[in-house]
Amino acid sequence: MLVPLPAGIWGAGERITTLAGITLALSAFMSWYAGSGEGLTIAVIGWHTGVLGKLVLLIGLAVVALGVLREVGIDLPPTVPESLIVIVLGSLATILVLIRLIAVPDRFFPYDGRGIGIWIALAASLALIAGGLLRAGEEL
Repeated sequence: MLVPLPAGIWGAGERITTLAGITLALSAFMSWYAGSGEGLTIAVIGWHTGVLGKLVLLIGLAVVALGVLREVGIDLPPTVPESLIVIVLGSLATILVLIRLIAVPDRFFPYDGRGIGIWIALAASLALIAGGLLRAGEEL
């Protein structure tokens, strides 16, 4: 059960960041490309798309680790705001997912289109940026 947020919309930044980080990490194990061959339907998960798919998983895990460290009581130095790190990680994840969205490696042919996992990864990376911006609003 979710507890009401005392700070209204500005208090939602932590929840959005955590959920987006978990979703981004899990999206590396979802179908990024789908295709059909001789009677077979194939799907390529993000993990198998190369280094970029693995980096998307690591970025998602890094965001979750930031949240866990904050809950345990380990804070970052005041000169490095956590919201800035989340925004940078979300931007990096968005760039990596857009590269895989636009440039499909040749080894995945024949493919009919993109799977749902790559769209979920894109939405989660954009949600990371939004969560970081909301958290920056909290810090002001």
